[in-house]
Amino acid sequence: MDSRNFPLYSFLPLILLSPLALAEDLAIDELDTITVTSDFRPVSLEDSTVSVSVIGEQESKKRGAQHIEDVLNAAPNVNMSSGGSRAHYFQIRGIGERSQFKAPINPSVGLYIDGIDLSRSGASATMFDVKQVEVVRGPQGTRYGANALAGLINLTTTEPSNESKLHVEATLADYNTKSLGVAAGGALVKDKLLSRFSIHKNSSDGYITNQFLNRDDTNNRDELTARAHLKWLANDDLTVDFRYLHLDIDNGYDAFNFANTRTTFSDQPGNDTQKTNAFSITSIWDINSKVAMEASTSYSDSDLEYSYDEDWSNDQEFAGQVFPPFSGPYSGFDKYLRKRKNKELDIRFLSNDEGRIFKEKSDWVLGIYYSDKSEDLHHIEVGTYDDGTPNGAPFGENITSEYDTKNIALYGQIDTQLTDKLNLITGLRIEKWDAKYNDSTNNKIDVDEILKGGKLGLEYELSDQHQAHASLSRGYKAGGVNTDASLPVEALNFDTEYLWNFEVGVNSSWMNNTLSSRISAFYTKRKDQQVSSSLLTSIGGSVTQFDDFIRNAAEGKNYGLEAEMAWKVNNKWSINSSLGLLRAKFDKYEDPVGFAAGLDLSGRDQAHAPKYQYAIGTEYQLTPKLSAGLNIEGKSDFFFSDRHNEKAGAYNLLNANLAYKKDNWTATLWGRNLLDKDYDVRGFGSFGNNPGNGYATEKYSQKGEPRVVGVTLSYDF
Repeated sequence: MDSRNFPLYSFLPLILLSPLALAEDLAIDELDTITVTSDFRPVSLEDSTVSVSVIGEQESKKRGAQHIEDVLNAAPNVNMSSGGSRAHYFQIRGIGERSQFKAPINPSVGLYIDGIDLSRSGASATMFDVKQVEVVRGPQGTRYGANALAGLINLTTTEPSNESKLHVEATLADYNTKSLGVAAGGALVKDKLLSRFSIHKNSSDGYITNQFLNRDDTNNRDELTARAHLKWLANDDLTVDFRYLHLDIDNGYDAFNFANTRTTFSDQPGNDTQKTNAFSITSIWDINSKVAMEASTSYSDSDLEYSYDEDWSNDQEFAGQVFPPFSGPYSGFDKYLRKRKNKELDIRFLSNDEGRIFKEKSDWVLGIYYSDKSEDLHHIEVGTYDDGTPNGAPFGENITSEYDTKNIALYGQIDTQLTDKLNLITGLRIEKWDAKYNDSTNNKIDVDEILKGGKLGLEYELSDQHQAHASLSRGYKAGGVNTDASLPVEALNFDTEYLWNFEVGVNSSWMNNTLSSRISAFYTKRKDQQVSSSLLTSIGGSVTQFDDFIRNAAEGKNYGLEAEMAWKVNNKWSINSSLGLLRAKFDKYEDPVGFAAGLDLSGRDQAHAPKYQYAIGTEYQLTPKLSAGLNIEGKSDFFFSDRHNEKAGAYNLLNANLAYKKDNWTATLWGRNLLDKDYDVRGFGSFGNNPGNGYATEKYSQKGEPRVVGVTLSYDF
């Protein structure tokens, strides 16, 4: 079955329409209510006026998910890029970063875990004891400001309760994958102090074989996650939550080779590690019947290493060979040691029922936000190239840098009931952004600006079962700095990107709330679009150095559609499906500086923006104790980068699960990518690294996960 010639997403309309043909005259339980928590006030998924996907705990367990990358394809118009042991960067509707090297980045897609901002650190998104993942698409300028130009991903873990609970989970899978987790909670003081604690360890050899070192664990995974949550019910009006997160991720990184396979030949495999300690404190206080106050503060401290074998080879592979007019191969190792500290404070006041204004028709929110974030980098590059001398000529870099950002924002939103069926939403955020950069080469750059964003929206109740919404929102992403001294002066910084997003949608409930559908269409206009470029500079002989940096394109547009459906056919059978359609194009862009200088990208698709993405899944209860599920997901081809024309191919993946539940025990047999399809999760095409063909520019890609089958045994008390 060739994924390029078999567009499985084309069957989605049949599933969307099939309830009318297959409905049975049976008493069927309604769909469960799902609550979205990433807005100012919790709201049911059916009543949400933004395009949002919610991936629940059960969906994660069906896939044996250890990390968010195992489930994120279920959300339409969302993509990921790896370039490490895990997917570190996310793109929503074609907008988002794909990598980071020397230059600091400001994220387009926010990543929040229990209220802690861990954007730019996608490895943090481990999945044990995570209740749900919310993927919010489109700019969230009022609520999240500069952290959510394209949207955000919000993970929330299981809440503590008065009831004593214990969950134990163990997994065995291919590639020597083993994991063990324990979560326990209950009342420390009944109705007053509740708790939940969890710890989880996941390890795997990874699916890369290093032929030169005769090892199958150079791209291994070794991930420890510990969480604690204390909930203090001080009185009827005040609740305080304390959350703590500890991450110890010690993964290998050895993924690229000249043949674009899962077999490497490097002699110096790298690391992809993260050690994080973080906490958040959130209080909700009903001051009186008119006003409530929500205050949250968070702090995170992370040490990260990202390192790799630059030449993807070894000193034996090309020994004694000459490739005229080149003297011979080079050898290099690149290491990035980062220390990130984030401090945030957010205080907002919200109206209660008696606090509505404008003739008691308008709910309101007024808040102030402050953040202080720092990123210290130590970049170490060590290498030699063959210049004909006995030991070769050395090259490298040893630079330290500091990047500090401070921003303060005022924001507010008013939701006004114009009629019994029509509501008006108005939001505004004004943010003062101050960024300072300096490094050991005396390169100093300061950025100081005022950023503005917000939203104007309407929601209309067509009937008890159908709700329509439309909105015009403005998002922004602060300008920043490029840090490589070899860049031209005009390329050492770049401007703020703004976008306008127009969106319309309909949320519906059908057949006595046994089927729900959500459809959104959007059109986004981007100004001073930030794009990744690169510069190749000679470091001696035939060897060139690849330097990544960011520039502003003139303009771009992103438009498309997202559709999701959940259908409980009967009390044994359920179907879920999603479809994303996307066109993301440059209106006008020609890179005047980088490697692609002179390449006119006007009218071309933007990078990591598949034209379609789909997922179709079904679950069936075979017996009271045994259930089975099948899921197919896929996406179209897409460009790896904005600086060349190499692409990732289209693909379809088949996943399945079989679960047996008896009393408190559940055994789940699961499989991902059961047809063992090859697909790419990261790629390059603007440089050559292979001395065997004279360092000719060619495509290099990192392969995604092959077929993985495992079994998970869990116990719940």
